[in-house]
Amino acid sequence: MRTDLLTESVDGLDEALAAVDAFDGALAAGLLRPQPAQAAGLTELADAVAGTPLADRVAEAAEKAAAGAAGEDHFVALAAARTALLGSVHDALAHRVGEATGRGRAAADVPAPTAREAVNLLAAARSWLSDLARCGWQGMDHEVVSGAAQVVSAMLPDPELRRLATLLDGFAAELAASCPGASLERVPERRWADLWARAVLLTVPGAAELPETGTLTGRLLPLGVDVQEHATAVQAQVHAVFEPADGSAARLVRAGVSVPKPDTVVGAGLWQLLRPHLSLLEAVGEGRSMELTDMPVTAEGDLLWDNERARAGESADAFVTARVALPTATDGPTAPLDRHPSRIAVPVFLEGYAARQDDDESLYFDLAGSALAVDADRIPSASPLTPEAVAKSGACIGLLRWDAGRFVLQALAVESTVRKKAVALHAGAWAGGTTDKAGVKAEKAATDAVKVLRERAGKLLRK
Repeated sequence: MRTDLLTESVDGLDEALAAVDAFDGALAAGLLRPQPAQAAGLTELADAVAGTPLADRVAEAAEKAAAGAAGEDHFVALAAARTALLGSVHDALAHRVGEATGRGRAAADVPAPTAREAVNLLAAARSWLSDLARCGWQGMDHEVVSGAAQVVSAMLPDPELRRLATLLDGFAAELAASCPGASLERVPERRWADLWARAVLLTVPGAAELPETGTLTGRLLPLGVDVQEHATAVQAQVHAVFEPADGSAARLVRAGVSVPKPDTVVGAGLWQLLRPHLSLLEAVGEGRSMELTDMPVTAEGDLLWDNERARAGESADAFVTARVALPTATDGPTAPLDRHPSRIAVPVFLEGYAARQDDDESLYFDLAGSALAVDADRIPSASPLTPEAVAKSGACIGLLRWDAGRFVLQALAVESTVRKKAVALHAGAWAGGTTDKAGVKAEKAATDAVKVLRERAGKLLRK
């Protein structure tokens, strides 16, 4: 892997991000009565897409918004322009990652979904998001933010609307915790604009649907597990190499599961909530492959997991997979709405590096004259993997990400030499269960907490 390419500048990236920042600044102040600086930000966004099919619609939207007369369709056009710019940044970075890894990428042939959602609820969500854009982050208050509650409540019972409903619910909760906007010392402009633009585009009928595009039959070789935990939810995403039974080229795929959780369940206890929904986690914990039969998969390589279509296979060492199968596996394409720098998470394998820590305890892997930053904050608490183990390692399976203007590595598993023997630690080592004392203790605490909550829920339902 050519890590030196990851530190070189990318042509046009700074200019695209500057146009996005200009629009984000205009949105932060609100578009009800825009000031000259906001109008300039809107114009910069329109100029950035002047040579694209969006040009005319965005130019009109920017003009209307600068005059304080933007309607819902204009906000959709502005959100689309912003998303397209960040999509171009994503594509440029993904191309650079491809050069660094030397792996090919499948053709970006993601079929357009069909519209089946309740149009009236989508329109209601778009109306709230338009009101939010008019007041801006600095002008928002509890009255404006609370307007999402009724829309979210109506959407949640419908599985096809749940993706947007979850986004709106979390977005509104984050804004409510920051109200009133006028008192904020610092506004997270990029983050809130990301959430706003994505939500606006998901109100377009059909945009939220993820079409199933085929099935896979063959052997699945897990590489590692990415765990993302929040106060009320947890997600585990398994990254793996898939080898088709027909002998065609191997490809990278993902299988994920997300579940709600009580805030009292932490650490290794999280696996208890996840295991029943994804049998793959047990195989990961045991270091096994899985044999798939007609497993549904999207064009992007996301497996729509069905436990009935998978069975445990033979032992499969993740580091053997990383050394032998990963270099020739094909990366999957990215759906249009997912083309964002923050969505880059590419499996890579590194070895022969020298790990070092700076005075501020930032961790880097020095390899072939270049340094790659390691994001130790992404290491989950529900595993034996620790920042100290990563710092002492000599080989690493990780996800290459883009964060704060640079490429960083998220470690999924590391290998080090102890008494002349290779010892591996995995972020998903406890996925199928553990005999580790700390893990067993956390699992027991989680069992007790879940049992108490179920008893309380049962009493409430009986009442």
